Amino acid sequence: MSTINKTDTPAKTVIETAGMDAHYGERQVLHDINLSVGEGEIMVIMGGSGSGKSTLLKHLLGLQRPSAGSIELLGQDICGLSRKQMLALRRNMGVAFQGGALLSSMTVGDNVKLPLRENTKLDENTISIMARLKLELMNLAGFEDLMPSELSGGMLKRAGLARAVIMDPKVLFFDEPSAGLDPVTSVELDELILQLRAALNMTMVIVTHELESAFKIADRITVLFDGKIAAIGTVEEIKQSSDERIQNLIKRKPRDKSVDADAYLQRLTAGGRK
Repeated sequence: MSTINKTDTPAKTVIETAGMDAHYGERQVLHDINLSVGEGEIMVIMGGSGSGKSTLLKHLLGLQRPSAGSIELLGQDICGLSRKQMLALRRNMGVAFQGGALLSSMTVGDNVKLPLRENTKLDENTISIMARLKLELMNLAGFEDLMPSELSGGMLKRAGLARAVIMDPKVLFFDEPSAGLDPVTSVELDELILQLRAALNMTMVIVTHELESAFKIADRITVLFDGKIAAIGTVEEIKQSSDERIQNLIKRKPRDKSVDADAYLQRLTAGGRK
């Protein structure tokens, strides 16, 4: 691994993995992942398709357990937590899903209120005020009575983000926030993410393949290839990396794949043998 030196790493670590491996059956998909994210930092995770970005995110969220190594989140080793303890920890986590993931049978307002109704004993009036505040923060004031089907793609993402931050989490995770958005809406969402961090001082982990967005919002970037960390560094360090794979990713240069015709034919014929 040609890891770039981690510069300007915040003193207080909020997320840390050590020697983390992950498998799907017998296939290893993550190899020796050592990563730390500081308080108030925006860490972007990048890599090509199949590089392990989504798998890493699932492990950081505690949805999957690593086959080796450890994951610490907010000072707790999530690999050793019970289901009840993990549920308590998740009250300090927010997740903004790729498509917004709003419940189609609920209004926008009810979607945003749902975490408070499920996890707190606040009265309905207080919940309504908090939901309106978060919707206003996302430039969605006055849209709480609409159904998700009545929103545009960008509005769905912002509504999902309002729900993700309704409980003022300490850590916010994003899965491809700009996916499927037009360039203007994508830029607006990037600005919203930066404003959100400035206003609430949240630690953010963002999985994305959008280079322009990553370079604009990231404090540091982690680049994955084939389930391994190729580099961790600031935007400028990543841009200046001497790793050819990273430069190909930045320049959108396709990987050269040489095909051995005899070996390819042998694989095809071998697959049909009993």
